[in-house]
Amino acid sequence: MRSVRLWSVRHAGALAVLYRLFIRLAPRLRRSVEWLGPERLERVVAPAERTIKGFFFDCHMCGRCTLSSTGMACPMNCPKLHRNGPCGGVMADGGCELDPGMRCVWLEALDGAKRVVGRADLDPAQIQRPADQRLRGTSVWIGAIMARDTAAPESPSEGPAAPGQVREPGALERACRSGRFVVTAELSPPDSADPQDLLRRAAPFRGQVDAVNVTDGAGGNCHMGSLAASALLAADGYEPVFQIACRDRNRIAMQGDILGAAALGVRNLLAITGDGVENGDHPQARPVFDLDSVSLLEVARGLRDRGAYASGRSIGARPGLFLGATINPFAPPFRERIANFEKKIAAGAQFVQTQYCFDPEMLEAFMQEVRARGIERRCHILVGVGPLASARTARWMLAHVPGVHIPAQLLHRLEQSADQRREGTMICVELIRAVRQMEGIAGVHVMAHRNESLVPEILRESGLAAERDAVPPRHGAT
Repeated sequence: MRSVRLWSVRHAGALAVLYRLFIRLAPRLRRSVEWLGPERLERVVAPAERTIKGFFFDCHMCGRCTLSSTGMACPMNCPKLHRNGPCGGVMADGGCELDPGMRCVWLEALDGAKRVVGRADLDPAQIQRPADQRLRGTSVWIGAIMARDTAAPESPSEGPAAPGQVREPGALERACRSGRFVVTAELSPPDSADPQDLLRRAAPFRGQVDAVNVTDGAGGNCHMGSLAASALLAADGYEPVFQIACRDRNRIAMQGDILGAAALGVRNLLAITGDGVENGDHPQARPVFDLDSVSLLEVARGLRDRGAYASGRSIGARPGLFLGATINPFAPPFRERIANFEKKIAAGAQFVQTQYCFDPEMLEAFMQEVRARGIERRCHILVGVGPLASARTARWMLAHVPGVHIPAQLLHRLEQSADQRREGTMICVELIRAVRQMEGIAGVHVMAHRNESLVPEILRESGLAAERDAVPPRHGAT
């Protein structure tokens, strides 16, 4: 089956021609289908469609087929069901982070798209809608003949903004708009029900950073919930960023959590698809992946701007959200990361945080393309940095943290150091200084996992602690 799917990608151009021919002929078949009865034909055509498309494309019969716009590679073969990929965890050899023996489905989609005449690449503005469970197992062929638009219904964020409510920006949004260099930090919630355990861990950040990201089951591991931890931080005077992973909730639960977070004073949302459960402490758990990060951004924007759930039902007070996403300039496919970035902006991202940056040259190559397209004027870019405790830690990250790239010379430098912990901190300081020199960078996101006490030292030695409030405003995204 795998080899047949690759055959379909290699022949995507010819298959796309056949698809366009079918779409032109479909209206002529409508009267015949109406005469025979669509429901009666569905019972015959759907099993045949399942067999044919299953053989050629590993089709999952989601009822919302995207093959014509994804290079004849079905995105439902992605273990994360990522319909707007690729995710940031693609391995260096192109393998899937959850199934290393399988090439990333979205790399296959990009290969197929290049073979379609008139399409040199995937359309960065084309957002694939989430699967509709009501359509599962139904025939897309019958839908096309009957002109049922199952592939691209109205986006939950489309339509006019609801009137009568002025959104007050939070501290992070104001900092980003000010043009000064922004600093955020990451906090992993404790394995505890005691709020003081969380607040003690956050204490080094007070007065040092503009906002604190609260991770949501990072690595597929269980901790205090991100929603509760974010609310506790907000109540204690911090500016939290509520990180929400699609892995663990369906669209009903996520929308409820977003409204709940806003009611508790949380103004910032970071949408992520989430790591798989396979390498976490609950590998026996069932992942959800009802939405991906792009779909979640659209849903959250719909709540904020239209005052409506994804179902279209209206809500009362709208959540005043500053919407964020993640990007990874350091994982393949490198050129197509720009298209994925633009797709997240189209879905509603106002700021992004990158994966750990240990290679300024790779980042600068990415930023050159960002600046060429003017993306930095549409979205605030915060570059992920963090201290390496040792060469052993660095090698563990390379092996276990999806999408991390650490150059060989940095590993060698750590290995040769008499004080690897200190050396790792200085590497982080040097990276911050290098990032500050790049045009288009709005700030840094410091990730010091379980080493939060190092953050003030890193900010002090990099000059940010003394200078960030005195940096003159720069032109940036609004």
